[in-house]
Amino acid sequence: MSPYHVRAATLRDVDALARHRLAMFTEMGSSIDATAVDDAFRRWLADLMPLGTYRAWVVETARHEIVAGGGITVLPWPPGPQYLGGRIAFVYNVYTEPPHRHRGLARTIMDAIHAWCRAGGIGIVGLNASAAGQSLYETLGYQPTSSPMMMVALERSKNDHDGRV
Repeated sequence: MSPYHVRAATLRDVDALARHRLAMFTEMGSSIDATAVDDAFRRWLADLMPLGTYRAWVVETARHEIVAGGGITVLPWPPGPQYLGGRIAFVYNVYTEPPHRHRGLARTIMDAIHAWCRAGGIGIVGLNASAAGQSLYETLGYQPTSSPMMMVALERSKNDHDGRV
């Protein structure tokens, strides 16, 4: 019997979800304002988890300590030449605490995400892979895309306090 259990996350898990997101960025070498990111992420979760737009899963030990997790944002997506479905999922925050790594927990999270997406009729799942996670994602069938996606960071207006309209 495994000493770990995966389950859907709830708003009661916000502390662990936020802790994992900050640790992920730190380990990737990202320079962040931890307090600002933590506050904004907690507000984001409070807004989007009840709507089902963001869904997460966590892995707990037998003592109910959350040691790994990850989630998805479900996005409306217009049908196109590669995919006719009306929604896609984008994976975020797959993270395992260092003492629990190399035990298949990230794969367990990804399996839960994939199962939920299949059951919900979502046929495309995307993610941004860290260097540490790339080999796992490749074993699950993820491939770099030839997508011409580009992004730009827009300056915030004086009326845009925290990204909310």
